[in-house]
Amino acid sequence: MNYSQTLDYLFNSVTSFQQVGASAYKPGLERVEAFCSYMGNPERDFLSIHIAGTNGKGSTSHMIASVLQSAGYCVGLYTSPHLRDFRERMRVDGGMISEREVVEFVNLHRPKIEELGLSFFEITTVMAFDFFSKSGVEVAVIETGLGGRLDATNVILPLLSVVTNIGLDHTEFLGTTLPEIASEKAGIIKKDVAIVLGEGSEEYNHVFEGRAAECGSKLIYAQREFSCETIGESVMANSGEQKMQEMLLSRRRDGREYRVRLDLMGEWQSRNVVTASAALDYLHQHTALTIPSKAYLEGLSSVGEQTHLQGRWQTISREPLVVCDTGHNAHGLRYVAAELERCLEQYDRVICVIGFAKEKDLSKVLPLLPKRAYYIFTQAAVSRALPAEELAQAAGKEGLSGEVVVGVAEALQRAKQMAQSEDMIFVGGSNFVVAEIL
Repeated sequence: MNYSQTLDYLFNSVTSFQQVGASAYKPGLERVEAFCSYMGNPERDFLSIHIAGTNGKGSTSHMIASVLQSAGYCVGLYTSPHLRDFRERMRVDGGMISEREVVEFVNLHRPKIEELGLSFFEITTVMAFDFFSKSGVEVAVIETGLGGRLDATNVILPLLSVVTNIGLDHTEFLGTTLPEIASEKAGIIKKDVAIVLGEGSEEYNHVFEGRAAECGSKLIYAQREFSCETIGESVMANSGEQKMQEMLLSRRRDGREYRVRLDLMGEWQSRNVVTASAALDYLHQHTALTIPSKAYLEGLSSVGEQTHLQGRWQTISREPLVVCDTGHNAHGLRYVAAELERCLEQYDRVICVIGFAKEKDLSKVLPLLPKRAYYIFTQAAVSRALPAEELAQAAGKEGLSGEVVVGVAEALQRAKQMAQSEDMIFVGGSNFVVAEIL
């Protein structure tokens, strides 16, 4: 098989959650453990940090990876889903796996893949482990796909486990209450391996405390270790118009303050900075990894540059201003909606190009969106996309007004035609929508 045939095999011959949704979900570790054993257990060839959570795990993973790169380590990064290119899922020092390596992996191991009945995510997880092993990775940041306890990535024994936060998402798999979902995410905690909880809550702290006690693992509440205040914006030197967030981070145990410059926008990133900082501080203090303050500050200022993170309040163009974000569940969209409310105070009008997946509970997400914005309802060119007309009808019942333009590119073009110089365009609601404009 060539590369395009290999991708067709991965997306259509085995089950891919990104393509078909719930029917692709295969919980359990037996298959991936058998595949890892067959491969010689490549996941044991490098140190790792394991990251789960409802939202923010992608940004937090990229922040940690960028700082570790700045500290001089060869760093693997495994995340999902991808936006434009399948190979985005696995990187070493920011560089994607090659097309040749993807083809060779699938061609060589296809008989075993089919014998074990592996899912798309199980295949790609072990492909990443093998890629990291062969690339000489020293430490890898591994993001869970869905949940934690039964996620394919949960075969690793990490230096540190991190859970960013808990919200109601994928309730058909993980449970319908926050404690139930927390229990699934807390399943990544391993015996004697510390766990950082990014955002604690009285509703589910007891779940993590109980699991940590069972495992003899130290539980670190990130918000008790650090506080972070956004103090402004600046422009990155020698980068034209690349904006930076200026933050003041305070370490509670000794009162030390760090003036952080972050190249990711969105006020909610301050929460992810706190989570990443608590994780990095623990790694520096209690593991073999050495992370100087200089590397910490340089890494946060170059997350996008070093790891190529996309789709997090990302500026696509400036005339007119077009921003996209992949926040797609109620927990994440709450932060996006708050940012849009601030934009409504800064710009004459905010035009939102939005589309959702069919399985999204619109009753949870649409009421969060600002009624003062103008909406162009659209749908991505994938089978999981909710029809734009159906979205518009549901939005109308929530007091959101606008129009329907079915294709994402056409919807963005319509928004640009409408926008005046003092207007802003936002694109989001679904990873698929953002992927099409990128």
